Amino acid sequence: MTHDNGGLRWGVIGTGGIAHSFVEALRATPTGRVTAVGSRTRDRADEFADAWDVPERHGSYAELAASPHVDAVYVATPHPWHHPNALTCLNAGKHVLVEKPMAMNALQVAEMTAAARANDRFLMEAMWTRYLPASRLVRDLVADGAIGEVHWVSAEFGVNAPYDPDHRLFNADLGGGALLDLGVYPLALASRYLGELTVVGATRQLSPDRMVDTHTTVLVRGENGGTGVLACASRTTLPNRAVLAGTRGWLEIPQFYAATDVVLHRDGAEPEAFHRPFRANGYEYEAEEVARRVAAGERESPDMPWAESLRLARLTDQIRDVGGLVHSPPTVKAVPLA
Repeated sequence: MTHDNGGLRWGVIGTGGIAHSFVEALRATPTGRVTAVGSRTRDRADEFADAWDVPERHGSYAELAASPHVDAVYVATPHPWHHPNALTCLNAGKHVLVEKPMAMNALQVAEMTAAARANDRFLMEAMWTRYLPASRLVRDLVADGAIGEVHWVSAEFGVNAPYDPDHRLFNADLGGGALLDLGVYPLALASRYLGELTVVGATRQLSPDRMVDTHTTVLVRGENGGTGVLACASRTTLPNRAVLAGTRGWLEIPQFYAATDVVLHRDGAEPEAFHRPFRANGYEYEAEEVARRVAAGERESPDMPWAESLRLARLTDQIRDVGGLVHSPPTVKAVPLA
């Protein structure tokens, strides 16, 4: 693939709010630029392209995937379309950054990574939180032993969204539910610091039409015996903080899913506060990671490798089973839950 002085040439599939955020962030980095947008209709693609001065606009995802002016594609469609959209792009020879969760279930994630391997293309789940300056600081503090061995993680992500059965958060046909949309954040944090997780228990509350979860709480055990209490909610505002506790102290991360601040509590010492602001809106760091790895000829990011995305998908599959959330490959069953 060819590159010009504008850096990695990005195509964007999907024209929702997160796609706009990604393009905004990309303007804060010299490593890439958006050259094309694809939507289900040409009108939507035109509207997005006009807003961001994108030269190419396509009325189908397949058309964008076939463009010779695109090196990498950001998949920003609803959850059930991540799998088919990513496969289309990978099989067309594009590198792919796919919005989290990578897919609806572990089977789909496995098929996506197999396609990336077969086509020798880069693939990454857009777990943008892992690339933030504050998240990297937490990683370094833990690695340096600032809080000792991590034994306990708590994290929650909850918003109080107005109930609308047609909104993606509450619509089963759009992959709705708090777990897939919000719960992946605390799960990914616990997985990073506790190692491979086992689900010990899970509970959930359901939407008024009993189609999706609106609040799920999970108890997990890490591979070295550490434990985690994780929660997500779509109809309840939660504190949205994370705590990593170890043998020598603990770290507090307010708004951990979009962290800019970290407080270190060493045993017997005064708290130390750190501030690591975004350069733009935070999405710029994952875009830079893709450009960096592609330029180096790599096909995975060490901070969010394929195996980790598969582990997280297996976890959400297990949590849905334990919590009684009925799903079937490749999408959820559009019937009321028990």
